[in-house]
Amino acid sequence: MTVNIAVLAQKIGGSLRGDHSVEVDSIANLSKAMPNQLSFLSNSKFADDLKSTQAGVVIVSEKDAEQFEGNAIIHENPYLGYALAAQLLDNSPVQSAGISELASVDPSAIIGNNASIAAGAVICADASLGDDCVIGPNVFIGEGAELGHQVNVKANASIQHRVVLENKVVIQSGAVIGGDGFGYANDKGQWIKIPQTGRVIIGENTEIGNNTCIDRGALDDTIIGKNCIIDNLVHIAHNCVIGDHCCICGSVGMAGSTTLGKHVVIAGHCAINGHITIADNVQITGKSMVTKSILESGVYSSGMPAMANRDWQKNTVKLRNIDKLYDRVKQLEKSKEN
Repeated sequence: MTVNIAVLAQKIGGSLRGDHSVEVDSIANLSKAMPNQLSFLSNSKFADDLKSTQAGVVIVSEKDAEQFEGNAIIHENPYLGYALAAQLLDNSPVQSAGISELASVDPSAIIGNNASIAAGAVICADASLGDDCVIGPNVFIGEGAELGHQVNVKANASIQHRVVLENKVVIQSGAVIGGDGFGYANDKGQWIKIPQTGRVIIGENTEIGNNTCIDRGALDDTIIGKNCIIDNLVHIAHNCVIGDHCCICGSVGMAGSTTLGKHVVIAGHCAINGHITIADNVQITGKSMVTKSILESGVYSSGMPAMANRDWQKNTVKLRNIDKLYDRVKQLEKSKEN
């Protein structure tokens, strides 16, 4: 499939400067792009590649367009322009509509128009799928689960009973939505399981990454807002509530009953304590450990960046002596007062 660059510019909200007859069929980096491909410049460190690129057209800012003589789609946000263009030129395989003979669909399940259900999928009793849903190979949809329109659940994912996925939710391969929360009581050393009777509700246009686990609530529901992006290998425990437009990066672990506001960004490998609140517009940098509520927007950090091993060893020795140093400072303060 090819797209005329003038048409493409119009669809992504940019203005074309150059040859309106050129067509492109894919996207590549500036340094590798060929005349049949589109590229983009959103980071100034790649500006030198703009001079030598062979791309048929480049999405650039108005300022960078001044340094480029080729075909240019001028966009106020080139990275956004690239994202929109990538959707138009996406050549990922598309699963055809229809229900495979090798799928298992309970007679009581409600299947919307134009649904696609692949081989090995299991749709349990009283589940409902809206129009244009795509259910990949070996997907499990539990009893009473509710999927809105245009939901896409990819291979080997598991949507447990009574989970609600609103319109245009994407669940990547291997994710488990609605597994049991980690609820146990201790009876003299013996762990007694507490049945988890809440649901998981995921808002529209949210995407959940590969092998991510979102636990169902113990009593109330675990809720994920709309237009959230949650990366691979994330764990969200029971009864968490995540606001709209949040971004949670890979390998984040979030304990139960945590509440996130809107537009929160949590970088990779962060650990979030349970029963705390994080305000709107908070950013938490990688490997941070959050043990208390954050009630004001801003950027928060606690992880220790990597350093040369010899420097780390020296700092560790100093840290071991910090109590002695503290005591000496206090003694000096007292002697100065006297």
